[in-house]
Amino acid sequence: MSQPYLTGTSAALFTDFYELTMAQAYVAEGMLAPATFSLFYRTLPDERNYLLSCGADDVADFLSEVRFSDDDLTFLRDTGRFSDAFLDYLADFHFTGEVMAVPDGTPVFPQEPLVEVTAPLPEAQIMETWVINQMHAQSVLATKAARIVTAAAGRPVLDFGLRRIHGADGGLKAARAFHLAGVTATSNVLAGRLYGVPLSGTMAHSYVQAHDSEMAAFRAFTREFPETVLLVDTYDTLAGVQKVIDLAGELGNDFKVHGVRIDSGDLADLARRSRKLLDDAGLSAVQVLVSGGLDEFAIEALLDDAVPVDGFGVGTAMGISTDAPELDIADKLVDYNGSGRMKLSTGKPSLPGAKQIYRRFEDDTARGDVLARRDETRDGTPLLEPYVRRGRRVRETDSAERCRQRADAALAALPAEIRAVHRAAEAYPVTLSDQLQDHRERVQQRIEQIAHSP
Repeated sequence: MSQPYLTGTSAALFTDFYELTMAQAYVAEGMLAPATFSLFYRTLPDERNYLLSCGADDVADFLSEVRFSDDDLTFLRDTGRFSDAFLDYLADFHFTGEVMAVPDGTPVFPQEPLVEVTAPLPEAQIMETWVINQMHAQSVLATKAARIVTAAAGRPVLDFGLRRIHGADGGLKAARAFHLAGVTATSNVLAGRLYGVPLSGTMAHSYVQAHDSEMAAFRAFTREFPETVLLVDTYDTLAGVQKVIDLAGELGNDFKVHGVRIDSGDLADLARRSRKLLDDAGLSAVQVLVSGGLDEFAIEALLDDAVPVDGFGVGTAMGISTDAPELDIADKLVDYNGSGRMKLSTGKPSLPGAKQIYRRFEDDTARGDVLARRDETRDGTPLLEPYVRRGRRVRETDSAERCRQRADAALAALPAEIRAVHRAAEAYPVTLSDQLQDHRERVQQRIEQIAHSP
């Protein structure tokens, strides 16, 4: 089991109020037949060519363990909004359905389901909020991180985003999402403990400021952590680099400093000048790392300009995906009691029925997807896998490292123009199978007749 900050045993009330009011109405009406909800997104944000799916294990873990505690039931009773019969239903509540999901680290495209939940209607309805919340945030952040890793072109990327990520649960799961997307290490210590993500971090400006001089700070820190990275821009960046050079002279063979980090100013100019100072002093093995306001576009620009940078620390831009913090994502009822359901609202249609995605490869490159009905068999690799059956986990929880390996292979298999940081001239092709198209047409005709009936 993964170890999320919020769990089904502690956060059953992590749901929207109307999920519970609808569930009470369903129970009162006896509407307990199986329902399928499908989570998908309609369009890609600017400059994006794919979404890197993330959060399936958190969805499956939560649904397979969710219970309403006595305190939860007391709170709901005290609202005065729920019937005794519904509270009795919640007292015995546990998820009895199934979850099909795209494994974390899989690229997905518009209209393709990331997760499909099939369960008695009240169960599936109550779980909707958690499914959207977990998949939306983690997938948005994993995608941003993957783009930054692509821009870094093989150089390490370090996650410095925790302090500005929105919330504790989000900050924890973001570190895992970043790591599976290719980020080298995180500053988030709890993520290191729970998910096995490598940890990284040395000093902040406050450490240097706390000492009487910058040189005193460097001497003291390297006594404790010889193979460290020294932050050199607290006062004057090039003067800070010179102090590192002086420290190397003092320590001789005991000098093991791994690198210098520049966190402000004209990063391109300072990196070039720092590199020259270090090389001229015979310290070519000391790396130059940069941080401070970086995103994929800034990193790409630095490398396109041949700036000598060995690695990047990225914080806020990755931590909240500043240029595209939200996704046009929806979790829609697509089947109830064996009958297809769909939404016909202008600009927000949905596809009826449970589905499967088939990805077609040629020469180890993904060439296009077919979105099909769940019971179809098509050429290609099916992407949706069973995570929960009859309310119990049937798929082993993926380690962060396994997800990272999957994402690396799946992204490498995409066409180069789809992996790129900028919007591709042509979108990755996704087509509907004939059976799904026919089903959509039949369901739409039936619903249109209902909509226009007296």
